[in-house]
Amino acid sequence: MAMTYGYIRVSSRDQNEDRQLTALKAWVTPENIYMDKQSGKDFNRPQYKKLVRRLKKDDLLYVKSIDRLGRNYEEIQNQWRILTKEKGIDIVVLDMPLLDTRRGKDLMGTFLSDIVLQVLSFVAENERTNIRQRQAEGIEAAKARGVRFGRPPLETPEHFEKTVHLWEKKKINIQEALERSGMSESTFYRKARMYRTPKK
Repeated sequence: MAMTYGYIRVSSRDQNEDRQLTALKAWVTPENIYMDKQSGKDFNRPQYKKLVRRLKKDDLLYVKSIDRLGRNYEEIQNQWRILTKEKGIDIVVLDMPLLDTRRGKDLMGTFLSDIVLQVLSFVAENERTNIRQRQAEGIEAAKARGVRFGRPPLETPEHFEKTVHLWEKKKINIQEALERSGMSESTFYRKARMYRTPKK
């Protein structure tokens, strides 16, 4: 008996999977939905591997979009071949109704599906490349305008030099010095180097 499965991938721990989950639940029972929360940079993904091992001939797999199968043109093509040719399953891509391998099992249907897959996987990879390029250009433009990235530098308290000297003379311990300066231990030691009394 053929089974129906769903696969979700979100590219980082912070990304929300609700959009994909809502779409798949209309077609797949929740216990048959597999999800990985990590980068698609490679296919060392535990839930994806578990799903592929479980898939049998004539099973049906739903994904929200084609780029859930890979991060670039070659990976998407390779996974599609493994799933449809080697495993013998059907795939439905919800965002692209033309990518439904249940339709047109004849030579023409397979041919059209393969063409659509090639175009869409190329577009998916190209869009990611464009996004990365736009991000890099945006960062460079912001830097040129004087925008600084990362945490703002920590202000050194006015009494910091005095705190350093008291700590050097062992009149206060490191914990008290940190509390007075409002710094972490590593920051305190780094900044204290500029104020320490030179050794004779």
